[in-house]
Amino acid sequence: MNKKKKNLITRPPVVVILGHVDHGKSSLLEAIKDLKITQNEAGGITQHIGAYAVDHEGKMITFIDTPGHEAFSAMRSRGTEVADIGVLVVAADEGVREQTKEAISHLKDSGIPFLVAINKMDKQGSQPEKVKQDLSKEGIFLESYGGKIPSVSVSALKKEGIEDLLEVILLIAEMEEMKGNPEAPAEGVIIESHLDSKRGTIVSLIVKNGVLRKGDIIATESSFGKLKTIEGILGEEKEEAGLSAPVLVAGIKGNPCVGDEFFTCNSIEEAKKFASQKRKEKGFVECEGEKKNLNVIIKADVIGLAEAILSSLEKIPQEEVRVRVVSSGIGSVSESDIELAKTTDSKIFSFRVKKDKAAEKMAIKEGIEVKNFEVIYELIDEVKKEAEDLLGYETVRVEKGQAKILAIFREEKNRQVLGAENIKGEGKKGSLVEIWRKGEKIGEGKVINLKKEEKNIEKITGKEEFGMLFEGRTKAKEGDFFHFYEEERKKRTLS
Repeated sequence: MNKKKKNLITRPPVVVILGHVDHGKSSLLEAIKDLKITQNEAGGITQHIGAYAVDHEGKMITFIDTPGHEAFSAMRSRGTEVADIGVLVVAADEGVREQTKEAISHLKDSGIPFLVAINKMDKQGSQPEKVKQDLSKEGIFLESYGGKIPSVSVSALKKEGIEDLLEVILLIAEMEEMKGNPEAPAEGVIIESHLDSKRGTIVSLIVKNGVLRKGDIIATESSFGKLKTIEGILGEEKEEAGLSAPVLVAGIKGNPCVGDEFFTCNSIEEAKKFASQKRKEKGFVECEGEKKNLNVIIKADVIGLAEAILSSLEKIPQEEVRVRVVSSGIGSVSESDIELAKTTDSKIFSFRVKKDKAAEKMAIKEGIEVKNFEVIYELIDEVKKEAEDLLGYETVRVEKGQAKILAIFREEKNRQVLGAENIKGEGKKGSLVEIWRKGEKIGEGKVINLKKEEKNIEKITGKEEFGMLFEGRTKAKEGDFFHFYEEERKKRTLS
């Protein structure tokens, strides 16, 4: 135990930037990179790995680049789990918005310390004091308002306040005493994953403890492999990656999920066993009762997008139809996907990927349709439509009008000729009727025919008198009210 404590050293903080769409999260991250990554280094930044490490006065800070689109709520949430410190970005000219509240919820749930960056201070109409008041209403009390949460005023556009922001981040990190053991077996978190046609699965990750070296064998909940290469954010090859370092690695078999933890193993057998055990633990449970299943197979070009799709699918109401993900992954649709769709009666939805030639031939032969999408919400809408198709149709009652019975002209076994006055709406030939007497429903029937001034008519509208041939088991009396309605067959939707 003492040895472990002796080996602990201060590690760079991992920071996540959250906030409402268009409040400048990406612009703020770009401003930080522009100031802290030199032109000589960059040649631009060629490697998008979902995280960047910057040097501020000799101290490193790792920033997670989380997507801003609302469809990626789950990824932002996982981002806060990966991070040590959060930065809540709020635009000075707009204040707290819907996704600001969502980001606040993520930060509170994660339990990590965070600060507020009031951005767009350069814009006309900026109201930083109103932002602080709005945040107070959400339970976020800034230091300037007597609270404990620090805030910094910045302009990502003019690159103002960036140094102050980094200083506050490092101050929080110092107070939190973030430590790591460089001599421990490496472990950390998966940030992103995609399939490279030449090198296979490429994974971006952050090392949270230990030192990751080329040749190490690692395992996640869904994959494993021996690291062939390690690259930094500029594409430079590395032999190892230290505490809090964001890197790209190759050599992983399978598709690790965003947010998966990775651990170093002693052998491929041990790593394979670890991943296999985790997959068994995550097996899905069959539907219960009379609930219908919509089996789906999801393929995407990037694992983060596949994760976002799966997260969005979980939000589809599933009280009557369960959207059951049989398989999900990255890369083109393959023969095995077609075979799986056939054996499990699944629908295949692909996002920005195509079928390989063999899969295309097999899909035609087996009659398996693969629906491809370029917009994530169109894919979700299509899955929802497929689920609704399983619900079929329902009969919906549509209120049409009311009339008061004025006279009984003739009666037969189940029929009456009545005189009535239309009160509101309309009554049609063929309309269904409910009979109401003294505020209670006493029977029902149907309008066989309508007459006005001795002429047959199709419907009655407006407040006027008319004659009616009514059919029903209950006999109407003077003073009763008829409620006209129709029954329409409508396609059912998910509640």
